Amino acid sequence: MLPLKILLFFFSVKTALSTCHCENKKSGFQSGRRLYAVSKMGKLSTVVNESSGLALADSSGFYWTHNDQGKAALYKINSSGQVVDTLPLTGIKNNDWEELAKDNSQHLYIGDMGNNRNTRKNLAIYKVHPNTPRQSNQIAFRYSDQKDFPPAKKDRNFDCEAFFWHADSLYLFSKNRGNKQVKLYALPDKPGEYATEKQGDIFIKSQVTAADMNPSQTEMAVLTYGKIFIFEVKPGENLLTHPNLCIRLPRGQAEALVYVNDTDFVITNEKGKMFMVKRK
Repeated sequence: MLPLKILLFFFSVKTALSTCHCENKKSGFQSGRRLYAVSKMGKLSTVVNESSGLALADSSGFYWTHNDQGKAALYKINSSGQVVDTLPLTGIKNNDWEELAKDNSQHLYIGDMGNNRNTRKNLAIYKVHPNTPRQSNQIAFRYSDQKDFPPAKKDRNFDCEAFFWHADSLYLFSKNRGNKQVKLYALPDKPGEYATEKQGDIFIKSQVTAADMNPSQTEMAVLTYGKIFIFEVKPGENLLTHPNLCIRLPRGQAEALVYVNDTDFVITNEKGKMFMVKRK
């Protein structure tokens, strides 16, 4: 166990010391940490020991979340991290759930698409509604630019752990292994089988774990290990066109993010801590 502990220690140090310099220089972001206040909200219940997705629930101050493996269920938590309700889901498995999103009709989208080894051929997003949890629809997909399983090591950039719903589509962000280019893909939000086409890419050094768009659809946030990247969103333009701010985060591998209003968002990390990131 010692080598693993040492590896995790150095990873934590690397995350804590990471800066925005590379992304600012290569991709056009500006440092934004001074514009935001980061404060701890609470700690997640041990039932959700590997929270990897967040979505707003139907009541203010409540969130849906899930573990990345194990039981096929969603958990409703309050702003302190306590579980207040459990929503078991039937007919689907939790192979590697990595992200959670919600549309304007309160449908939830669960991304069973963790693909660290770039070998999976059963990638899926499940569409469910909290009022009818026994009914789920599958959005199966593959990356049209992936030809080998796995590809050469330098090309292993087919692992998406981040997406959100926007205008009848799901927008997926690759984790950026290989060449450090985060790729953007799009999928219809309707059940079916799809070959998703790449919409664009951008240099981001740290690995992407979550993404969301604000309610007014004017900006989006992309969460990585140790940083959040804010993009301006303009109608009819590619979502990666307008990089804006880079925000450094407290120590800890962050896994999930959701906007609570147009400027502020909640994140969780692998230590089970919840943070509010609030625009000053």
